[in-house]
Order: sequence, then structure tokens, then C-alpha cells
Amino acid sequence: MDHLNEISVEELQEALDNVDGNKPTQRLLAAIAYKNGVTQTELAEWYDTERKTIYNWLNRLDTDEPLEQAVTDAHRSGRKRKISEKQQQEFEQTVHESPEEIGVDAPAWTPALAQEYLEETYGVDYSIPSCRRLLKEAGLSYQKPRRSAPESDEDDQEAFHDEIKKSGERWTPQ
Repeated sequence: MDHLNEISVEELQEALDNVDGNKPTQRLLAAIAYKNGVTQTELAEWYDTERKTIYNWLNRLDTDEPLEQAVTDAHRSGRKRKISEKQQQEFEQTVHESPEEIGVDAPAWTPALAQEYLEETYGVDYSIPSCRRLLKEAGLSYQKPRRSAPESDEDDQEAFHDEIKKSGERWTPQ
């Protein structure tokens, strides 16, 4: 099947200037290459995809809608949330407080602690990665704990660091 008989390379290039995103750009570049004589099989190899995918990309341009819309995917809303918007707001307010304020003996919120809280409070089961996402959406950020040896003397620490630098920053026996 011949594709894009009604569309010029100039029209494709103009549409390319007006789109945002990787997928629409990729689809238009493939269409331009196709118009310049590259086969669907070659395009499939270039883009490391199936020939059917290239066929679908080119086929979606055979439409009456503007090219910018034809190469753009429709919005997909995704799965419905397990907690309501009101519950999400309550959760976000809660995690901005210390866990100790709700009676949990923990210094900070963790995904596992958030998972337990959501189960107990709202009766919903979230995975650890989903709890990480919820904490991030609440405005929290992951912070790696920095361990230090508070009992060591500052002069001993400096001597240790100097010794490491002298050894080329490798651990060596004394």
C-alpha cells in the first residue's frame, strides 16, 4: 500500500517544526524518510521496531486531521486512584509531619511506613514503588542518611583523611 501520496515532504517538515515530544518527532522523521525512498523494512531496522509499527505510523498520517494531531497520541488517563482526592490531601498533610506525631516510633517517613499507614488508615494496599511515588507527589524527597562517627576526635579524622590522600586514596596496610 502506498502511503502519503497526498502529503508533501515540505508539509511533513513544517509539521515537524510544530510538534513536541519524541514520539511525534520520530513518526514524522520516519514519514519524511519514507517519502525520500526508504522502505518500511529499513525504517523498522532503523527504529528497532516491527515493520507493522512503521506501517501504523505512516497509516495514521493518511487522515484529514492536521499532521501535528495525527502523530500525537491521545491522552490516556491511567488507572483510577485507590484513595480519593480528599484522602490524598489528608495523606500529604500527614506525611509533612513527623511520624511520631501520629504515634509511630520512626524518625522519618519511608515507603514501607507510608504503605503501613495507608493500609491502616484507608484500608488500601499500595506497593512500595507506588508509596515512593505518593511520597514524591506529596513533595517529599529521598535523602540518603550520612553516617558519621561523632565520637571520633576531629584531629583524628583529619589525620585519617591525610593518610588516605597519601596512599592515593586506596586502603593500604600500615
